[in-house]
Amino acid sequence: MTRYIRHAAAFCALLLVALLVNATRVQVVQSESLDDNPANRRGAITRFDQPRGDIMVDGRTVTGSKDTGEQLRYERTYTNGPLYAPVTGFASQVYGTTFLEHAEDDILSGTDPMLAPLPLWNDITRSQNPGGRVVTTLNPAAQQAAYSGLGGKKGAVAAIEPATGKILALVSTPSYDPGRLSGTSSSVTRSWSSLNSDPDKPMLNRALRQTYPPGSTFKVVTAAAALDAGTVTDLDAPTESPDPYTLPGTSTQLSNEVEGCTDAPLRYAFEWSCNTVFAKLGADTGLAPMASTAQNFGFNDGDLKVPSSVATSHFDTSMDKAQLALSSIGQYDTRATPLQMAMVSAAVASGGSVKSPYLVDRTTTEDGDTVNSGGTKTLHQAMNPGTAMQLRELMTDVVEEGTGKNAAIPGVTVGGKTGTAQHGVDNSGTPYAWFISWAQGPDDGEPAVAVAVVVEDASADRGDISGGGSAAPVARAVMESVLGS
Repeated sequence: MTRYIRHAAAFCALLLVALLVNATRVQVVQSESLDDNPANRRGAITRFDQPRGDIMVDGRTVTGSKDTGEQLRYERTYTNGPLYAPVTGFASQVYGTTFLEHAEDDILSGTDPMLAPLPLWNDITRSQNPGGRVVTTLNPAAQQAAYSGLGGKKGAVAAIEPATGKILALVSTPSYDPGRLSGTSSSVTRSWSSLNSDPDKPMLNRALRQTYPPGSTFKVVTAAAALDAGTVTDLDAPTESPDPYTLPGTSTQLSNEVEGCTDAPLRYAFEWSCNTVFAKLGADTGLAPMASTAQNFGFNDGDLKVPSSVATSHFDTSMDKAQLALSSIGQYDTRATPLQMAMVSAAVASGGSVKSPYLVDRTTTEDGDTVNSGGTKTLHQAMNPGTAMQLRELMTDVVEEGTGKNAAIPGVTVGGKTGTAQHGVDNSGTPYAWFISWAQGPDDGEPAVAVAVVVEDASADRGDISGGGSAAPVARAVMESVLGS
């Protein structure tokens, strides 16, 4: 009998060891794959079992959470959803997260370990932190002015505080309500399908994720490169610039939309946007200085985040002289986001220093204790400070005497540059209307805001579309709102 008991005990011990080995295999070796298994809903149930933290604009929440009583209990809600969609993105129980909802998901969902009262507190107590808050740098008046100014046209606005890099406005139109993607009902699926099939692409963030030919607004970069390289030393001296200008190594001739560009001084050429002068200026300056200056402004930087990722603005570093000439007037394959062109304007306004743009001022716990803070960071020195002062003078002349008069604000120093970018097969597409600018109030020691506006479908006859006519009034409204607030 004793022998049978020993055999039974040994068999039970073997079974116990097998159970322990299997438990270890499941809980340790396979834990990650089981956690990630789509059939495992525990993570989703836990994630949506409490309200999501809020995104703040000027002390007010622009997001919220609604208790549905369902298994995935809390759904995301949005205040003024279309106005702030390019900033917040969406937080969907079906389709995931985008923009700030994605970049700051750990804070908003409460999973960031920095939200815990003590290190390892959640591991010990198995508790979940309340969602934290994301405090943005946005100026609500500027955001509204940009959105209203575009008026539903396809386009975008980016506004920056030049001295710090704070993003004051970020608008893309047409927009959409992110709340349409909250929840798990069939209406969410229909909304997703409808938004993705819309030819106007309302979910495309044109301010951050769309690049355009910048047209004549790129002449700010060309002028900076030429002045720094010494290609031009006197703003008022005649240039040896024929009209029309034959692109180097080709028989293709480039002409102008305005008179008086033959041998025009840089000041006149900048005020009235003479293509021939700037195309020749870029070719004479050379590829290396042009590419270096463009990169110092932020072009070709694939790592820019605000904290949402930003599409790379492109300036080719391998071109012949004809291609360089066209690139120097913002054509050929030069491409820029509206945020990038706001950075160009801000660099002029801040003495040539390019600040890293940022959208999050700080993140906090639910109770308001700071978890992390944003701050000013210098990316590059795009040009010499003296060159920046000359460009401020040139941009001021554009608004006071040239093509940018529609951006003028009484009693305020405003600098700007218009642009009309051709695109499409044989330039058959409706030109993009651009305007970049900065503004300094009478009591300000330095410019308070830099703006870039692009309008894709300017409502005017093709020959009348211009940055000065279509985009400058939008920039003026944004600048007024910042100075007024």
